Amino acid sequence: MGLRSTRIRGPLGRILAAVLLGATALTGCGPTANVVTDVGATGGTPVRGGTATMALPPAASPNWIFPIGAPGYLATYNKAIQNLLFLPLYTAEKKGDALTMDSPRNLAEQPRYSDGNKTVTITLKKGYTWSDGVPVTTRDVKFWFDLIKGNKKEWAGYSPSLMPDDVTAFETVDDRTFRLRLDRAYNPAWFTGNQLDSFLALPVHAWNPQNEDPKTAFARLTQHAKQFSQFATDPLWKTVNGPWTIEKWNTSGQVSLVPNKNYRGPDKPHLDRVVFKPFTTADSEFNVLRAGGVDYGYIPPSVMAQSAKFKEMGYRIDPWDGWAITYIVLNFNHPTAGPLLRQSYLRQALQYLIDQKSISKVIWHGSAAPTLGPVPAGLLDGEPYPYDPEQAKRLLAAHGWADRDGTLRCVRPGTGAAECGTGVKDGQELRLSLLSQSGSTETSNTMQAVKSEFGKAGITLDIRQQPLNTVLGTTVPCKKDEPICGEWQLGFFGTQGSWYFPTDPSGEKLFATNAPSNMGNWSDPRTDRLIRDTEYSDAPAAMRDYGREVARQLPVLWTPNPAYQVSAIRNDLRGIDQNVTLTLAPQDWYFVTKDGAGK
Repeated sequence: MGLRSTRIRGPLGRILAAVLLGATALTGCGPTANVVTDVGATGGTPVRGGTATMALPPAASPNWIFPIGAPGYLATYNKAIQNLLFLPLYTAEKKGDALTMDSPRNLAEQPRYSDGNKTVTITLKKGYTWSDGVPVTTRDVKFWFDLIKGNKKEWAGYSPSLMPDDVTAFETVDDRTFRLRLDRAYNPAWFTGNQLDSFLALPVHAWNPQNEDPKTAFARLTQHAKQFSQFATDPLWKTVNGPWTIEKWNTSGQVSLVPNKNYRGPDKPHLDRVVFKPFTTADSEFNVLRAGGVDYGYIPPSVMAQSAKFKEMGYRIDPWDGWAITYIVLNFNHPTAGPLLRQSYLRQALQYLIDQKSISKVIWHGSAAPTLGPVPAGLLDGEPYPYDPEQAKRLLAAHGWADRDGTLRCVRPGTGAAECGTGVKDGQELRLSLLSQSGSTETSNTMQAVKSEFGKAGITLDIRQQPLNTVLGTTVPCKKDEPICGEWQLGFFGTQGSWYFPTDPSGEKLFATNAPSNMGNWSDPRTDRLIRDTEYSDAPAAMRDYGREVARQLPVLWTPNPAYQVSAIRNDLRGIDQNVTLTLAPQDWYFVTKDGAGK
């Protein structure tokens, strides 16, 4: 096994070389199995049936089935699987270079805006039923709406003043049509992409036969959703309207789905079964992939040089890019780190110490690119804090930090322009701790590179790693007096990207005050105002102004945004569309053979 490196000159090159040499390298370890298929990447005769196994991300296991998200259970693979069971009214898919909400998989027709964009009328498509044969109606959508309205603070998708607060009335027109009265006029593209994307129909006849009030029903359903070991057997989760139903869901996170025989959509499954298989690390997944043990897996970026050998083995290599950004979360409410992180000069210094370009090139082997701000990089026109360690040191010195016996400490406490800032104590050490997800060599090496750069500027960074679900369950929005707020200072859960946007990459769920995914508790009136501008106006300047300002403010630290994964897919498995929003459509997958024989 050899180490293949890219030469980067200077101090960072030595740091990255040390990081990489200190890690187990997979480069040079090619596939060990025989060719898994004699079908090329094109051609072949489609066959019906078969089982396709897809590898889940490292240290990630599906653990939430109730399609109303709860804090700490927001991993993309949870939602992706839920959407295969319970159809969203609207889902995003790529159309050319843009994203559209006009998908044939939608449960509803395109929304109709009227009354100066203050009223939205929605009609469900004809013919859809639940798996027990009961028709899907507006009553099922109203059930979902009543649940989130009556329990909005328990819903992880809730942002104050947005859904459901922005709907003043839900009016049922008939069994297939309903009307939303809004509290003001909204940008239709934003409202469809970022508000209506949450809407679902839930089987009220099966989930609330006693007509309980929304709070009682929600509490009961949530209790069922916490019984992880019973996801496959609980009758509640058997009533679905999507193309798939649960066959098995074990406590290790392996999920097996089979076709819903009563599915009425246009995209009925071709396969007999699809299996989502968890792995503790990317290395363990790679070993199974090399042995031909998964049909749809991924290769670590460090072994990109082995792509040709995988192609010889019968796989095609396809990077799965996402409509995403990646970052390190900063907990502004932490009792001791919070006062430090609230200093804008300190956040700027920390950002100047992250060499995104070199980390993307060396550690991620070109499968990542710098995050420039709160929207995908293509929507921004520059990096406000490019790698500049000397500027970082100057900023810290100018604000009262100096080396004392090998440790950077505050020597000028106070709130003046040349002092350490509000809440920073005399003699306080500049030391931070980072909770990062485990299972990825690239993530581990990235954090070690950041730690080394911080250390050269006198900043101590302590790193501990935990499985992704643990990190997501810990790095949640919190108040200063809540115990969990003292459990983490910085957090990272971005091995496959930290945040995947809906069609409109506005920030109401990320950086608005009290937003559901505002993990670090950032709050800034100007940010809130700019976010509202993107919600109300479709002018390009609104999104541009928001992106530039929040990139400059640094509510988080921007880090390289990786491809979701570098996929390795069997040549004889077709129909896969790697959606940039990370939705899955295994109902479109099918196998092919040369001679048309069954698989």
